[in-house]
Amino acid sequence: MPVTAKICGLSTAETLDAAIAGGASHVGFVFFPKSPRDVAPDKAAGLAARVPDRVTRVGVFVDPDHALLDHAVASGRLAAVQLHGRETPERVAAIRARHRVEIWKAVPVRTRGDLASAAAYKGAADRILYDAKTPDSAALPGGMGLRFDWRLLNGFAHPLPWALSGGLDAGNVAEAVAISGARLLDVSSGVESAPGLKDVDKIAAFLQRTAQL
Repeated sequence: MPVTAKICGLSTAETLDAAIAGGASHVGFVFFPKSPRDVAPDKAAGLAARVPDRVTRVGVFVDPDHALLDHAVASGRLAAVQLHGRETPERVAAIRARHRVEIWKAVPVRTRGDLASAAAYKGAADRILYDAKTPDSAALPGGMGLRFDWRLLNGFAHPLPWALSGGLDAGNVAEAVAISGARLLDVSSGVESAPGLKDVDKIAAFLQRTAQL
């Protein structure tokens, strides 16, 4: 299987176009006001209109209510919803049933034991996103450039299709894939010049390196 990539936290036409031109399989829009990558649903509508059907539009949320989800899914023409909060399997299943889109559930990882929580989402989510666990005091659940020990994934029986996130960039993507076996990568801060400011050259470099794997 080829290695594909999602460029997450896109908020401008220029960087979105760079992700599409570079061959991203997925593009992500963040709907979380505390994030420097937050986009309003109405702005996401304009961005979504630029995305060809071959690229999957993903919305990223943290413990969203139905009102936000309803607005964002419709405005962003989302094909997938990525959940980064404390959503229970029951809540995840309810979101999936209501919106009839693919559901990704982020599982924060610091130790091998953290991986076990992924099993609870079998039947509720469609994909697990293994991301680095942030400090308890952190304002954001992800997008901080942190990585976990990818060797923790060695030999793990994944309950669902999965993707890898956390601290990825063009310089370490080959190592990440070699160690973890990931076939779908999710990058945000690793293609930025500053928090929330995507860099078209870094996007191009990351996607070029991914395509070589």
